Amino acid sequence: MDARTETPGSGPLAGLRAVELGSTVAGPFCARLLADFGADVIKLEQIDGDAVRSMGKRKDGRSLYAASILRGKRIVSLDLRAAEGQALARRFCETADILVENFKPGALERWDLGYDALSKANPGLVLVRISGFGQDGPYARKPGYGVVCEAVSGLREITGDPDRPPPRVATSLTDYIAGLYGAFGAVMAILDRHRTGRGQVVDTALYEGSFSFMEPHIPAFQQLGHIAQRAGPRLPDNTPNNLYPTRDGRHIQIVAITNRHFGRLLEAMGQSGLADDPRVSTPVARSANADAVDGMIADWTRAHDLTELERLLDAAGLPSARIYTVADIFADPHFRDREMLVDVEDETLGTVTVPGIVPKLSANPGVVRWAGRGNGDDTRAVLASELGLSDAEIEDLARAGVVAGRGLPEAEAADRGAA
Repeated sequence: MDARTETPGSGPLAGLRAVELGSTVAGPFCARLLADFGADVIKLEQIDGDAVRSMGKRKDGRSLYAASILRGKRIVSLDLRAAEGQALARRFCETADILVENFKPGALERWDLGYDALSKANPGLVLVRISGFGQDGPYARKPGYGVVCEAVSGLREITGDPDRPPPRVATSLTDYIAGLYGAFGAVMAILDRHRTGRGQVVDTALYEGSFSFMEPHIPAFQQLGHIAQRAGPRLPDNTPNNLYPTRDGRHIQIVAITNRHFGRLLEAMGQSGLADDPRVSTPVARSANADAVDGMIADWTRAHDLTELERLLDAAGLPSARIYTVADIFADPHFRDREMLVDVEDETLGTVTVPGIVPKLSANPGVVRWAGRGNGDDTRAVLASELGLSDAEIEDLARAGVVAGRGLPEAEAADRGAA
């Protein structure tokens, strides 16, 4: 199927129009989720390209990251710092249901794209604002990259081993959490619009999304003064729930925190007689003796290769797994059977595999409609179909440097009067 003539999307969000002004990860991921479930997403991308296109690996000059996170979107390249570009963005917002942005607070207002201005023309608009520290408060104007906000949230402090500095996860975790909350907020606001007839602002802060994952540690500090610390692969006060070494130099995660599961683990280990030992007979007792319990299990796992342990633990019906690499994921039939590895076509890459859709809906599921396109690939078509601009008007805008895209003339060297 031609990349520019797809049929309208299916899915529970079909019929909704979203405009994305986001960049890097949080905003694009939020809008990607909306696109996965059927929303018509138009990404208004800066002419020099979204920073996400320079992140991750590349092949044949094509961003592999962008092939996934920009999937299912129509992409228009325009200059938001030019008055004409801002005017075009306002026109798109007049008919949009959702606007997603993750600029520094105040940027939209400087461009006359703040919610007060946009909602006058479109009272039903839902504006999803993703920022480092929220739209107000003492830190609102601080630069808020995901890894910085992860540090502020407390989540970074409890990540990793206690004998070394806290590491980061090798993905933009905080941005993904915030993008997920942003999409959730957008759908809630659309549901509320059915009742009120009006849109609203969804204020999503990166540090708050990560902070929400600190849930068990907040009342523990308030009530007990306990400050959560890094615990390595162990989940504190939850034993056994740890990573154990194998004879062939690998590791396996084993979770047996209930009495039923712990009893099965003892049987698999040939230690069923310990079930009534008061040091390990209850979850609370096992957590109080975590070092001894983990040491006993590690002695057993060290005597077996990884595949043998997987067989023994699966036979016992115990929650366990090797630590998967991406190669393990591609070799695992469950990922394919659950459509978590989705092959889509790209004009440069050929078949490119991207992560599948979460969650699975039984009646009206989402779909990956196409791989992420190049910056400006849809500029001409979208400006014509959605704003009614003629070819001549579009080409004049391109020559003025306001828009750019496939098949459009290059900008002429001149001052563009950036606003």
